[in-house]
Order: sequence, then structure tokens, then C-alpha cells
Amino acid sequence: MKTKQNTELLKLSKNAMTVLTKRYLKRDLDGNPLETPVDMFRRVAKTINAAEPKLKGKQTSYENSYYEMMTELNFLPNSPTLMNAGRELGQLSACFVLPIDDSMESIFEAIKNTALIHKSGGGTGFSFTRIRPANDEVQSTNGVSSGPLSFMKVFDAATETIKQGGTRRGANMGILRVDHPDIMDFIMAKRDQTVLTNFNLSVGMTEAFMEAVEKGEDYDIINPRTGKVCKQLNATKVFNQIVDMAWSNGEPGIIFLDRLNRDNPTPHIGEIESTNPCGEQPLLPYESCNLGSLNLANMIKGGDVNWSKLEETTTLATRFLDNVIEANKYPLQEIDDMTRANRKIGLGVMGWADMLILLGIPYNSKEAIALGEKVMKFINDKSHEASIQLADERGAFPNFKGSSYDKPGAEPIRNATCTTIAPTGTISIIANSSSGVEPLFAVSYVRQVLDNNKLIEVHPIFEKIAKERGFFNAELMQEIAEKGTIQGIDAIPEDVRRIFVTSHDITPKDHVLMQAAFQRHTDNAVSKTVNFCNDATRDDVSTVYRLSYQQGCKGVTIYRDGSRDQQVLSVGSKRDETKPEAAVPMESKKPSRKRERPRALTGSTYQMETGCGPLYITINQDENGLFELFTTMGKAGGCAASQCEAIGRLVSLAWRSGVQARQAVKQMIGITCHKPAGFGENRITSCADAVAKAIELHMLNEDETRTLHVNSGGACPECGGPVEHEGGCCVCHACGYSECA
Repeated sequence: MKTKQNTELLKLSKNAMTVLTKRYLKRDLDGNPLETPVDMFRRVAKTINAAEPKLKGKQTSYENSYYEMMTELNFLPNSPTLMNAGRELGQLSACFVLPIDDSMESIFEAIKNTALIHKSGGGTGFSFTRIRPANDEVQSTNGVSSGPLSFMKVFDAATETIKQGGTRRGANMGILRVDHPDIMDFIMAKRDQTVLTNFNLSVGMTEAFMEAVEKGEDYDIINPRTGKVCKQLNATKVFNQIVDMAWSNGEPGIIFLDRLNRDNPTPHIGEIESTNPCGEQPLLPYESCNLGSLNLANMIKGGDVNWSKLEETTTLATRFLDNVIEANKYPLQEIDDMTRANRKIGLGVMGWADMLILLGIPYNSKEAIALGEKVMKFINDKSHEASIQLADERGAFPNFKGSSYDKPGAEPIRNATCTTIAPTGTISIIANSSSGVEPLFAVSYVRQVLDNNKLIEVHPIFEKIAKERGFFNAELMQEIAEKGTIQGIDAIPEDVRRIFVTSHDITPKDHVLMQAAFQRHTDNAVSKTVNFCNDATRDDVSTVYRLSYQQGCKGVTIYRDGSRDQQVLSVGSKRDETKPEAAVPMESKKPSRKRERPRALTGSTYQMETGCGPLYITINQDENGLFELFTTMGKAGGCAASQCEAIGRLVSLAWRSGVQARQAVKQMIGITCHKPAGFGENRITSCADAVAKAIELHMLNEDETRTLHVNSGGACPECGGPVEHEGGCCVCHACGYSECA
């Protein structure tokens, strides 16, 4: 095949170019790109091809095949491979799991290793189940244990520090078994959404627990220090508490641990206790996994699935991912050893919603469920066949003997697992495709760019159809962007409305059934978010959790629209009493002009310990929201005091002019000076940072029903675009920001 030579021949959207330039391409010290996307793909293809073994003294080259597979956007590896292949760092994996045992040595060794992994661009998963519960005895000191949650906060603080630099932010998964004595505290850990912000939390469910839920019975709670039953809890009560918290803010999710271990291919090596941050990759301690995704939108020919192209790409992608294991520079020797011993890879998909649209099949239909299962079975079968062929060339994975594959008459296989459905976040932006197996998040949406102009982004397939059929116009696109759906818009033909359904047009049951269809033929797990509308009930969440268990899913993550980025507020006496109280963004009643100060205001004063001494911050509000901010330094006079006064005046002016409080927080939080103070969640990096955190405290304390979670939900913290909740993560498809990257 003829190799492409310039960027113009690549089918890259403007968003794709923005993401590649900002996050993936080599840059100089001033941030200027040193390579084009073509150079990046060639760099990756060359590096991965170099891992091809020499057979009979000759190395077969797949470089051009790898290059064309990526430049044609038929397959893309996970972000660390695109970023780091052929560069000095050379760390190509996205997923890691680290062990944590019940000792200070193990806990702080894990913290050190976490920092090294996050520095290299990876995410980490942990089970905190082995740590003895809070107030349990510590014989060596005659004291009591502080419990797993206290140590999770130390991991969170370390992640917060490491993520300040680099192209990918550190992210963690924290799992606690449902039979741990501290399980109720764990379930409630994110009631205050300003804590553990670098963690996704999931409860490790057991079959025994789920059976007790169904029967309304008690179940055993086990002290991990002794291995003995220490008490019993009512399973229904615990389950309902999980449901209540998930309804409130989307966490914790749930993981079915017994199912992960049922499909553990190497039980003789160890038990699976945790997953990666988005939950789709169960791993043994010190394992890593290399992920990549096939673009199903490109697997269509003549109005049907192009099965021959899908097989060819699956086979080549499996070979590519196996080579990544060889080309990888692992952050720890233990990870190097375990990864090579099991050689897990995770081939998944993106563009599933686009494939359905191109085939004219509604996402929420029995036909879509059946096709999803058929497509994933095909991919799983062909990937396993390719792995068996690789084993014939290169040998089986070293831990093959004693594995679930080691049966009489069975052929050796190269990789302990072959398939995973991951959230594709930024690589789906590069491919200009829908994410993972998620439905469309929106057909059209408004994106705010740096000059405060607003652009209407339209799904490319919808735009093409609308123009071909003559109903495309700017007013209609604006209406769709504001409404968030095309359902109920008579100007759009019914057959078009039928196939362009979004995540909120379909029922939660539809989400679960699609996840289950792909899970039935996936070695690892499926990362997917079940979206609920804002007025969904706790019973709705409970039904989905039970259904996911019944349908054979390995876990589930839910998100109720507005549960993180909005606050429940009274909208005054004139509201429609026949409708439920609306969820309104905090300070939604913005004035059209600068507000005048009344004679009296109410507020609170917060003492924040800074490196310059105590800073007293007074925040006042009127009936429209936050109004003004004053600062007083413990040490009178000086430069710090004058700078703080200036901050207070500017924040007050901004609020009185209609700027939202969260925007002020976003601008100031994390600003660092030469005299930081405190540690962990109490760390103050500057006086500006102290002001931002005082505002957060005030917004949280003003009303216990209100929540603030900066960088989660609503607008993207980097570009102001809409944030999508997918695969247990927050992703902006406008600029590539990912909460879990």
C-alpha cells in the first residue's frame, strides 16, 4: 500500500487536531509542536514494529500496516502508547493495579509506586480491603488503627501533587469489599465531594451479599486482620445506602468480585481484588494492561458490517497490542515481570453508536442488542485466533501452565486476556467517532471558545443527512443544542429521529442490556455509564443495579443528570406547584447588570492557614447569591495583605457583575507561591488558593443539600465545553479533557 506523506490526507477534524497538538505531539520547551500527526503515527508504528521478533534470523516488518491502520483511523491504541512510543519515557500502558497489605511498609510502598506510575502517565487501582478497620487494635504500638479511609486520603493527596504536571492526570480506583467492617463509612466517603477527588470508588460485591439482598437477610462482616466474622449487617440496608449515594452523586459504583475471579484466567497466580480507574480492566497485583480500540464506524460496506475488514483489523490490532508489551518501559520491575508473565491485552471498540446510525438501527432496539453481541463475539473470537497464531510463532504466555486455557487438547495462546471495552475519551475525538459502546451524548451542542464566542457543534453524520435531505439550518441546530435532543422536533423526519437517539433518550434498562450484550463476549469487563434523567428515583437506581447483576455484568456505574454539578434550590413562591422542584445551577438567577449593595448582608468568616500566616476571609451574600469577599491578614500590612485585598475586590466585582462563584474558584485554586502550608486536604498553596478553598467551604456550608464539585460535570474546566459522563469518568469531547486520564 502507498504510505501517506502529509497531514492533509488524514481524516482529522478540527477537534482532533486541537487534542493532538495539545496532548500528544512532541513539543519544545515553549510548547511548540515538533511533529505533525503523520510524524506521531509513524513514530508509534516504527516503535511497535521494532518489537517484532526475528524468526529464522529475519524480522518481518508490519510498520506500514500499523501506520495505515492508525492513519485510516481503523484502530487506535490507548493514549500512553500514542504519547510515549519512541520517546524517552516509553511507558505505554494505561492500567495498573498495586497491592496493599495491612502494614505501614506495604501502604507507603504502594504510595511511592503510585507516584512513579502517575508520573509515567498511568492510572492505578487498589483494593483497601486487607487494611484492618478503624479503631482495631495495633499490637506493635498498643494503639488503634485509623482504617482504610484515612490512608486513602494520603493516596489522594499524593495524586493531587503528582498530577500538577504532565500530559495525563493521575487517577485511582478505590475498592472495598462489601464485607469489610468499614464498608458503611466507605459508601458515604464522597458525601462531601471535595474529598477523594482523585478516586473513583466502587464497592466490591460478593455473590453471598447479593443473595442476602434478594432474601432481605443479614450477611457476615469479616475483620481482615483476623479473618473472622466480627458482626453482621442487614444486606438490604447496606444495598440501599449504596443506591442512595449513587443517586446523590454517582458514587460508589459496584463491582461483582466473584464474577471477576470466575473469569480470572490465572487463578493459580493470584486473586483479582481490583480494577483500573474506570473499572473495565480487572488485574492481579502488579499487572498492567495495554488497551486499544477498533473504530466500528469504519467497518461498514454496502449497508452492512464489513466482516472481512473487521477480521483483518482485529488480527493486526491483536499483534500490535502484543508487541506493545515488548516495547513498553515499565515503571516498576514487579510490573514488568507480571505483565510479561500473563501478557494481558485489551482490544475494544469505539464508534458503536455511529455504526448503528450508519446501518439505520436505533440504539434502543432488540436489533441493536443482537448486533452488539454478534459483533463483539466476532471480535473476541478473531482476537483469540490471532493470539493462538502468535503463540505458535512466539510461544504461549509464561503462566499458561495451570491457567484456565491449560486443558487437554487446547492450543496454547499468547495472551491471558484479549478483549476489553474501555471508555475511549480522547482517542474517539481523534477518530471523530462516538465513545466506546456508549450512545451519542448529544446530536448538537454549544461549545464556548477562548474568545467567548459560542460555536454550534453538530454530529457529522447528522449534519450530512440533514444537508442531503434539505432540513439543515442554523436555527434548527441551535434549537437542538439548547434542547439536547432531536426527539419531538417535527422539522426532523421521523426515521431520522428514530436512529439519532442520545443517552437521555433511552431508558436505563436499554443501557444495561447493551452493556450485558458486549460483556457476554468480552474477556475482561465493559466500561459504561448508565445515564439517568435528573428526576429519576432511588428505586430506578436500585432496579438498574439488580438488573446488571441479573444480566451478568461485572459492574455498573450510574450518573443521574445534574447530581454533581447542580444544587437543589428553591426557585421562589411562583414556581409551578404541580411540578417537582427544579434542579437549578447555583447562582442561576444572574442579574443583567451590576448589583447594588444593600445596607445589610449575611455571611461567614473563614480562617485559612497560609504560609504568610492566618488569613481571615469573609464571604457575604444577598438573595441572588454570593455578593462580596473581604480578606484580613493575621499579620497587618505587607505585600501579601495588599494582594489579598486586591483579590477580594476583584472577586466581589465579578460576583456583583454576574460571574459564577465556581469560575472564581477555577481561576484561583491551585495557584502556588514560595510558602505553601499544611498537608493533604488541608494544604494551602498560596493566599489565592486559600481564597478559592474558602469559597468552596462557604458554598458547601451554606446549605447541606448543596454540593460543589469543581472539575466534575457541567462545563469543562479547560475549555468550557459540555462534559459527558461515560465509563465512570468525566470527558470533554471538545478539547480532550478527561477526569480519569
